[in-house]
Amino acid sequence: MTNASYKQFCPVAMAAEVLCTRWTVVLLRELVAGSTRFNELRRGVPRMSPALLSKRLSELESAGVVERERLTDPPDVDAYRLTRAGRDLQPVIEAIGMWGQKWVETEPSLENLDPELLMWDMRRNLDTTPVPDRRVVIEFIYPELPRSQRKWWLIVEPDETVDLCHIDPGFDVDLYATVDLRTMTEIWMGLRSVADAVDRDALLLVGSSDLIRSMQTWLGLSPFAQQEKLAS
Repeated sequence: MTNASYKQFCPVAMAAEVLCTRWTVVLLRELVAGSTRFNELRRGVPRMSPALLSKRLSELESAGVVERERLTDPPDVDAYRLTRAGRDLQPVIEAIGMWGQKWVETEPSLENLDPELLMWDMRRNLDTTPVPDRRVVIEFIYPELPRSQRKWWLIVEPDETVDLCHIDPGFDVDLYATVDLRTMTEIWMGLRSVADAVDRDALLLVGSSDLIRSMQTWLGLSPFAQQEKLAS
């Protein structure tokens, strides 16, 4: 897949030719997390151009890592699913994430803030167990961001599906969370707790007392948050 082969028979070198092109490992993270449709994948890699995303998916398909399936339900779209070879990469992707959480310094990580990626990750990891058995709407407000990126809505339906809206869905809001993007990212990454952010007045919660009390639980956190960070 790379433009120039390492020209080594070593399996590490051969695997690197498939996996180490720009964006490929990050795209695999999205596939491992369960995204299958092109637009879903784009939301997980918002800074990746559609043309490059199509190219990387085609390369992974040629390498036998991904298979493409044409969905018959309207609208007709392709779904991209990991093959057996692709599913074998799950522990590899998870290990890379754990290593990054453990050994990459905090400040470089927090220089790459992205509200769309953060909210998309929060949407797919939200734990619906402590959420009331009805439609629940949670609005996140990032006051320091431009108006176009300032407000996001997580909508939990009674069937436990979770939607993310960037445009006001028009439903009554159960909980307003006003917070700066850095603090919310720190909470999501397990670098700071909800309670600590509230105590520092960095996170303002207004609305359902039950949702406020259980936020640390339903928020879900990054799958890598469990790893203690050893780098400063």
